[in-house]
Amino acid sequence: MADELVTPALAAVREAGPSITRHFLTALLLSLFALSALMHAAGLHIDPWRAGNLPYYAAGAVLLSLRFGLPRTAWRHAVPVARFCEYAGLFTLISLMGATASYPVAALTHGYADVALQRVDEALGFNWLGWYRTVAAHPVLQLLGTAAYRSIYVTPALLLWAKARAGQHAEAYRFIAGFWLAAVITLAVFSLMPAVGPFSHLWHGAIPYMPESELWQSGLIPALRAHSVHIVDLAKLRGIVSAPSFHTAAAVLYIVAAWRMPSMRWPIVALNVAMLLSTPVEGTHYLIDMLLGAVVAVVSLALIGFYERMQFAMARRDRAGAPTSVAAAG
Repeated sequence: MADELVTPALAAVREAGPSITRHFLTALLLSLFALSALMHAAGLHIDPWRAGNLPYYAAGAVLLSLRFGLPRTAWRHAVPVARFCEYAGLFTLISLMGATASYPVAALTHGYADVALQRVDEALGFNWLGWYRTVAAHPVLQLLGTAAYRSIYVTPALLLWAKARAGQHAEAYRFIAGFWLAAVITLAVFSLMPAVGPFSHLWHGAIPYMPESELWQSGLIPALRAHSVHIVDLAKLRGIVSAPSFHTAAAVLYIVAAWRMPSMRWPIVALNVAMLLSTPVEGTHYLIDMLLGAVVAVVSLALIGFYERMQFAMARRDRAGAPTSVAAAG
């Protein structure tokens, strides 16, 4: 093979990554196989030739080109931009996989948990209808709530760019792995308590304000169960998970990640508190959905922490056993 010009940037991105990188990519590959099995079981598939998929193909091609092409240049920002493209691509893939997986998961469920979820809200003293009426009566709250709810993809872009610039490769993968794990746990719990959400369950009159999440659950989940939907259109993915609230899980993960970054801490905390406040109406979630979402985030962080402690313990044992092994071999 011909000798390759190895730039400093190319050498940097080729350095052996931490074990969390390898293990996470393996887990992500297994997730793809699991998603394929779920789609087959539910009688669903993705048409790769739909025009709506073209933006995803184009974005993927651009990210791959920058990730593997930039490190071969002498541009001084090549490494952080290449790393950011890597992180953004993985984060987008996880988001697409999670939203897609909610369709076959919903198709394989039975019944609805809305009555039980609403009873818990009543016990907690949460009045969803009062919250909705307040937002419906104030256009400013509607505008702010919609913007805050959509910021779920703004915060990770800021966090991942900051980690790429700082060279925090392991931290970036820790954040992405936590997001992936939260999505997996959310889908597992959703399969046990499918719901149409408080908007469909509680509101039965004329609609003065249509939230961001609209009324997809009440129509889409029955259609999926009846197998009258066969194609999952990536360009028209709809949020159909009520409990747990993934927006809440994401907000907790974002705040925890930003807490270690003084320069970004308070803006991200403020943005995600706003997202949490918008979630009952814009996401049509019960309060218990949000509490469960927070639990999902905490469990995800705990599992990532347990993994890291196990890796540290194994590495310490390996270092402690290395001299003994060499002496025994001699």
